Amino acid sequence: MIPWRFIDSGPLDGSSNMAVDEALLNRFDPERSRPVFRIYGWEPPALSLGRFQNAREVLDPQRCSMSAMPVVRRVTGGGVIYHADELTYSLVCAPRHAPPAASIKESFRVLTSFLVRFYEKLGLNPCYAIDSFPDGQGVGGRSAFCFAGRESYDILIAGKKIGGNAQRRLKNVIFQHGSIPLVNRAGLGAAFLGKPPDGIGETTTALFDLGVDSALVQLKGLMALAFAETMSANLEEGSLTGEEEATADSLARNKHTLASWVWEGLENRE
Repeated sequence: MIPWRFIDSGPLDGSSNMAVDEALLNRFDPERSRPVFRIYGWEPPALSLGRFQNAREVLDPQRCSMSAMPVVRRVTGGGVIYHADELTYSLVCAPRHAPPAASIKESFRVLTSFLVRFYEKLGLNPCYAIDSFPDGQGVGGRSAFCFAGRESYDILIAGKKIGGNAQRRLKNVIFQHGSIPLVNRAGLGAAFLGKPPDGIGETTTALFDLGVDSALVQLKGLMALAFAETMSANLEEGSLTGEEEATADSLARNKHTLASWVWEGLENRE
């Protein structure tokens, strides 16, 4: 059993969530740090952009402004995600902390396998898109809106995509985060795009759509159990260290709340 830190941050605003995720990544030492599994929520709801997206091309800035919709930018790639009524996770580890994978792409299967077990524990029947469409038809499509795309290791239930996951790698460090929608808000989120995809609410799903209405505390406990079982992890509940809190506070002030980062993708190098 590998000891992992387990942090339940509860609901935070978007910039704080992104700052904490990045602080955990920046403060992680692959030789000395214990791996981290974090779960959190979003209050108020927010849109998150993938690291390399052009915000003004992808979003409708006027609609976002008129609706006072918070927008943040992730340190991972991928498409826009609308975060509302969801359970979100992030993890930071060294490759040695995770089950082996043949390739970086295969590591998505390895590092999301706990989600498959989580859904199974809820009585659902999840599968990866690549397993549902072994001939390759129906997978590989990317979209500016995360939930509209369907890549190999996206998870499907009843033929519909549930949530999304993104990964970033530094030297000997793996960072990954992803969303588990409790209620299907994909259609609401897509309305903030410059070109909303058609029928997005019909191709995505959420736990409530699937008959799961368990209390959030029960879902958190079940997810932690699924993670521990799948990753052979001994979860030790705790909180951010003083250094992580200080780094997160600095990142929130000097990066994740700045329009230059959110809308232009430019980092403050001062």
